[in-house]
Amino acid sequence: MNAMSTIQRNHISDSRLTEPVTPQGRALLDLISPHLPQIRAGAADNDRNGTFPVESFEALREDGVLGATVPTELGGLGVQCVHDVALALLHVAQADGSTALALHMQLSRALTLTYDWAYGPPATRALAGRLLKSMGSGEAVVPTGVKDIPRNGVRTVLTPDGAGGWLLSGGKTLVSLAPMGTDFVVFAVMEGDEKPARQAAAVLPRETPGFTVLDNWDGLGMRASGSVDIVFDNCRVPGDSVFHRGPIGQQDVAALAGMTVSSINMLGIYTGLVQAARDIAVETVARRGSPPAGVSTLVAEIDARLFAVRSTAAAALAAVDRLLFDVGGDMAERGRRMMTPFQHAKLVVNRLGPEIVNDCLVLVGGASYSARHPLARLYRDVRAFAFMHPFTYANAVDYLSGQAFGRDLF
Repeated sequence: MNAMSTIQRNHISDSRLTEPVTPQGRALLDLISPHLPQIRAGAADNDRNGTFPVESFEALREDGVLGATVPTELGGLGVQCVHDVALALLHVAQADGSTALALHMQLSRALTLTYDWAYGPPATRALAGRLLKSMGSGEAVVPTGVKDIPRNGVRTVLTPDGAGGWLLSGGKTLVSLAPMGTDFVVFAVMEGDEKPARQAAAVLPRETPGFTVLDNWDGLGMRASGSVDIVFDNCRVPGDSVFHRGPIGQQDVAALAGMTVSSINMLGIYTGLVQAARDIAVETVARRGSPPAGVSTLVAEIDARLFAVRSTAAAALAAVDRLLFDVGGDMAERGRRMMTPFQHAKLVVNRLGPEIVNDCLVLVGGASYSARHPLARLYRDVRAFAFMHPFTYANAVDYLSGQAFGRDLF
């Protein structure tokens, strides 16, 4: 039995996102588990103060967690199964959602870079391999800047520097993990003589002149995730430090696969937040003695909805794992078959997750309305998934209805 069929068999036996399905996933979970007490202990203060948990990330780096999804050939642990990455993030999220969100940025970026390294053209493979090798050694921490800063109305652009390289200007917002970042992958528009303009992703070391990481994150939730803005003022980027993508405005359905892999592991984060809220509520009720019928009914309903969340997330992750290394067929269809279950699961988690956490507050009562109560943090953190791309609610509805009616809309 080959490795992929083994993964598929193990997915069947873990339909609720509870156990790793690969040996590498088990090794990652074993590496993470000793760090959970420290992460949990600092969560409340980091949330209240909006402080990024540098100490926790340094400890994770030292134990090789930050290179877990780098191929073994490049010095990593070789975790390539999205189910196992999501499961690891689920456990971290039960201790602290902010830490899980920031860790997701590193682990998921290495997964997408691995695809570039394995299947991209020579220049892409060389750049991806260089980054992955640094991530595998623990040297590189790689946040990603995707969304332009909305308030300044300026696009992030690459313009030719006249010497074979590029100049990067603009800014990105919501760049989680940025306080720890050593190298940043920055999505930009290439502006030059070539028409139409093309998309690109520049790799920018933190020490690049003109590059500034701001300290301006003050979110409603995920307050310790370091989701700050980063800005660029004519930052020089060598020609071999840019991933070249497709033309602006061109609908590349095959690219849905990469978009899925870069984000689907967040299902584990928000499932973990919901599980943590449920456990706190049930433990609180159990300490009070025999619960009345109304409380018992609400607990049963919470557990039924949590079962739906975990099962839906596991099913979507299994669907993506089946296609992750299947690159021999119709790549557009592969993209649809990966993105569609992810978006179905994301809608389910975004609908049921906040409902469950809200009902957990009801079970605990007024004590949970204190900002210092862990349920208050979970209530704020679980809302963040609705704002995460791809897709926000309106775009998800357009995409999924388009699939239902035979149209590609994204």
